[in-house]
Amino acid sequence: MMSGLEAALAEASSPSWSQRARAGCGLASFVDVPEAAEALAGLLLDAEDTAVTRRTAEALARVGTVAAVRLIARAVAEADDNHADWLQTGVQDALVGPDRVPDVAAVCGRLAHHPEEAVRRGASEIRAWSDDASRYCPRSTGV
Repeated sequence: MMSGLEAALAEASSPSWSQRARAGCGLASFVDVPEAAEALAGLLLDAEDTAVTRRTAEALARVGTVAAVRLIARAVAEADDNHADWLQTGVQDALVGPDRVPDVAAVCGRLAHHPEEAVRRGASEIRAWSDDASRYCPRSTGV
């Protein structure tokens, strides 16, 4: 029987966009595992279907760790305009959704000093998206 990680890795190379999208969601929690991170990087810039890009970006933004946001930032730096739009949509879906997500803007602030220029540039873009999302859809503070 395959573990969740093994099953998601297998789905990451599926010809089916829906299975690849499910793999992106499933692998996000394994972002610190090198094989998962490699597969996630490919799914963020999926050549066949931007729905995979969107769902993978959303899942990683919901994880919200430095490793997760760093993968999105690298993808943003490499993305063409079409993929960048869907990366932004995925990140903003996570930020304005009903569930609380980690402070992606704060993580981007930490990545502003990353040694890789591409990560710094991508993190700057994501931080702007985060600022836009909070400006137009402020979260309730529960007060």
